[in-house]
Amino acid sequence: MKRNKKTGLYLRCGTYWMSFTVDGKRYRRSTGTSDKKIATTILKTINAQIALGQYVPEEETGPGREYTFAELVVKHDDWAAPRHKAWKESGKCMSSHLSACMGDILLQDFTARHVEQFQSSELARGKSPAYVNRQVTLLKSMFTKATDWDMCGEDVLRRVRKAKALKGVVSRLRYLSKEECGALLDKCGAHLQPIVITALNTGMRKGEILQLKWGNVDLKHGFILLDKTKNGERREIPINNTLRGVLQGITHRLDVRHVFYDKSNGKPYGDIKKAWKTACKNAKIVDFHFHDLRHTFASQMIMAGVDITTVSRLLGHKSLKMTLRYSHLSPAHNIEAVKKMDAFFAGKEAKIITG
Repeated sequence: MKRNKKTGLYLRCGTYWMSFTVDGKRYRRSTGTSDKKIATTILKTINAQIALGQYVPEEETGPGREYTFAELVVKHDDWAAPRHKAWKESGKCMSSHLSACMGDILLQDFTARHVEQFQSSELARGKSPAYVNRQVTLLKSMFTKATDWDMCGEDVLRRVRKAKALKGVVSRLRYLSKEECGALLDKCGAHLQPIVITALNTGMRKGEILQLKWGNVDLKHGFILLDKTKNGERREIPINNTLRGVLQGITHRLDVRHVFYDKSNGKPYGDIKKAWKTACKNAKIVDFHFHDLRHTFASQMIMAGVDITTVSRLLGHKSLKMTLRYSHLSPAHNIEAVKKMDAFFAGKEAKIITG
């Protein structure tokens, strides 16, 4: 697509589009014709109306107008904010950066090349391939919604999806041994220790733990019910004896709904970064994030012989794909599983050999 600056017309998919400005705002509209003379006449008529102050542009939606990527970002942010709990913390920042880099590009002009150029620029800024892949995943999901909202056609989505994820990305899987768990708990402060124990025994995310309310804890029947989770589905988590003892030891104030709260003001903890970093440093545990306690829970479960499907349900994964990252941790369990076939073939060796 090449726009003629003199006429304000440009050809797209056999149809002439026009570009004009009203009160400092740029508008792009389809003329609905492939005849250049007719398109020129339509545009001249509109320009004359603009000059006389008689043209009032309609706020068109759908395929009748063109949208910039910046407009898509705004619409997507409005859609995502009430649906994704952590959007304001992480998603909004990422979408704002995407808009800053590519906001002025028309959606219909997007190709895999634009995405690849963005990948290269992000790598040049020192961003990790894993982080860049997350940015591109968000961008592609935006274009999926753009097609649903008639902001661009399926052809644009296909072009964007042709951009491949960066290779050589090693998925992070850091977890603690039993000895390291003990060392970490010994160095946790009084308010942090029950939070860490909860993470190690449930695999819950930090946000889920800090926002946990007594109304979601059923000590009598032994489970925690999470109504609001990252994937939007309810999740029930069994309470084992270790966690039960911890929860029973927490002072339950009638004026405080949250399980974990600041004793000085009765408010839930906004974050525990400082206490967490201090505990890890004193325990001499490096390169370890709070979220890795979730990996520790899953890893220890797998190594203890718990099947992958059960672990997936406990973690709240929508599919086994995310949970399969832990499968390599159970070689001994897999060997024992295969050995069970010995009983099936017992006494049948001769038949197998002779056919």
